[in-house]
Amino acid sequence: MAEVVLTKLSKIFSGGAVALDGVDLTVADGEFVVLVGPSGCGKSTLLRIVAGLEDQTSGTVAIDGAVVDEFAPKDRDIAMVFQNYALYPHMTVDENLGFSLRVQHIRKSVAAEQVHQVAHILALEPLLQRKPAALSGGQRQRVAMGRAMVRHPKVLLMDEPLSNLDAKLRVAMRGELMRLHQEHRTTTIYVTHDQVEAMTLGDRIAVLKAGRLQQVGTPDELYRTPANVFVAGFIGSPAMNLARGRLVDTGGGFAIELGGQSMPIPPEVVLARPALRDLAGREVVIGLRPSAFALAVAESSGTRLEITAVTVEALGDEKNVLFQPPFALPDTAELTPMWTARVSPDAAMKAGQNVSLEVDLHEAYFFDPTTGLAIPHSERILCDTVSQR
Repeated sequence: MAEVVLTKLSKIFSGGAVALDGVDLTVADGEFVVLVGPSGCGKSTLLRIVAGLEDQTSGTVAIDGAVVDEFAPKDRDIAMVFQNYALYPHMTVDENLGFSLRVQHIRKSVAAEQVHQVAHILALEPLLQRKPAALSGGQRQRVAMGRAMVRHPKVLLMDEPLSNLDAKLRVAMRGELMRLHQEHRTTTIYVTHDQVEAMTLGDRIAVLKAGRLQQVGTPDELYRTPANVFVAGFIGSPAMNLARGRLVDTGGGFAIELGGQSMPIPPEVVLARPALRDLAGREVVIGLRPSAFALAVAESSGTRLEITAVTVEALGDEKNVLFQPPFALPDTAELTPMWTARVSPDAAMKAGQNVSLEVDLHEAYFFDPTTGLAIPHSERILCDTVSQR
């Protein structure tokens, strides 16, 4: 196991495309860090640079205290699991697992023992004499993981290793990955598009956008205290609802005007965010998680939204209502054009139905529309962040 330190890491491809732009990231010894971000944000490029499969334009990669920029991939003591398994089709599972050991000229008896240890951990012992064509997708993925693990590398890199599996198998393999990491504590950098994978697997999550690091923190920190609009809209499933509105001082308090609707902001929300007072009369971005909504009841006196359900997603233990908010939203990719409310799974609802929703502004998030940065809660300690650039 080893610490991985990336310092001012940048990658510019021929033609000028910027894949990474000054990334600073430290992965502690034994830590499981997940990289997330939209397609093309630089996740896989970062992984390939750490592995030595790609050269950075500038910056350094240090592993276990040594800068490895000039080291060949085989000399970095790193193992990588690829999205497409990358198994040798003419070799058996046994031969695939032991291939890297044979290349390193490890004694046959020692190699055989290491292969059987890993095969036992991954329940591959009955499959050792099969070839990849005779394996299921989940079995092939376990072989790919085993081939990386058998070397006992300092660092394990995984590039969307579960993306080719069906939903049920993904859940099973997530559990297997968590168990293996808890047992072996191998320093791991894991790339995924899957929100659930990121939130359940990572000790910390690093969010990338256009090659720049937006925020690094625990899953709870990123969900509860997003550093900027991008992280707020990216972390969480369903995503946070975002809109631009105007903050107004009503004389007796503050309200947020969204289109023609004015929503009073609870005094304790403003008290907890003193910076909001300085934004009175200005535009702000407001964010509301789907859980901030509930079906309004007749005796309710709270803030309401009258909406028409576009789609109702009945997921068994929860029900999500997708709707077009009753106010215009700017045509901006970071602001959700369709909003989502999470309601009781027992609510009798269907698409096209008019619904009255109560909005809990105690759960509102606020962001500066110019910088995109969060207007923080005075009692919250934000995790390491960089501004949205």
